[in-house]
Amino acid sequence: MIPFRSAAEDAGGAGETPRLSMPAPELLARRLERLGVHRILGIRGLMAHHNRTVMLSYGPRGVLRLHAGFSQAPDRVLEAIIRFLMPRVPKAERLEAEKEFLAFPVFEHSELPPRRRVSEHPQPGDVALLHRLEEMHRRLNAEYFGGLLGPIRFRLSGRMRTRLGELTVDRKSGAPTEIALSRRHLRAHGWNEVAHTVLHEMVHQWQAETGLEIDHGPGFRQKARAVGIVPSAVRDLGRRKAG
Repeated sequence: MIPFRSAAEDAGGAGETPRLSMPAPELLARRLERLGVHRILGIRGLMAHHNRTVMLSYGPRGVLRLHAGFSQAPDRVLEAIIRFLMPRVPKAERLEAEKEFLAFPVFEHSELPPRRRVSEHPQPGDVALLHRLEEMHRRLNAEYFGGLLGPIRFRLSGRMRTRLGELTVDRKSGAPTEIALSRRHLRAHGWNEVAHTVLHEMVHQWQAETGLEIDHGPGFRQKARAVGIVPSAVRDLGRRKAG
C-alpha cells in the first residue's frame, strides 16, 4: 500500500507536480493525492494492481485498490473515480462517473509484471520430438490451411496435467507465439492423436492470425469440422477435460 500524506504533510508539498518518471503506482497515488482523494473520502492509501476484471474497489480499511493503468489517465477520469466513490452522490451521476472511468483504456497504459515461468529441463529426445512437431505443423498447414499460417515454436510441458495442448499469444499484439503440448499426451497416445491436438491448436492459431476471438464458439467448431477434427474432443490424462 502507498499511503496518502496527512493534512500536515500536505502543506509541505502536496501541490508538487508528480514526476512522469515515477513508477505507475507511485505516480497514480500522488496524482490522486493532488486531487484530494484522501481529504474528500478519508482514504488512507492506494494499492495499484493489474487485475483485468475489477478496475476499482474500496474496502472498509480505507485502502483504494485501483488499476495501475489509470496512472496515465487525464484528470477528468481520476475525478470521475472520486465522484463514483463519494457517498450520497445521485445514482445518475454515479453511473455517469462510472461510464467515464471505465471508458479509459487502462490496458493500453499498463505493463503487466512478467509472468514467472519455471524453466523445464530438456529431456533426451526432445530435439527430435520438436523437429517432428514442426514438420507436422508444416504438413498440416499446407494440407488444411493452404500454407497461410505462420511458422510457430513448439514447447513440451511436463506440468500440463489436464490439458493436451495450449496456444500462447502475445498480450499486446494478439499474435500467436508458441504451441505447448503435454509430455503425458505424447507418451500416452499415438501420433494420430497428437496430430489431432496440433490441429486443434492450429485452429486457434488461425483464429488469432485472422483477428478472430480465440474461443470454442460456433466459428471454431465450423473450422474444426472443416479440418476433420472433433471440436469437443476429450482425452484421458488422469483427469478428463475437453481438449
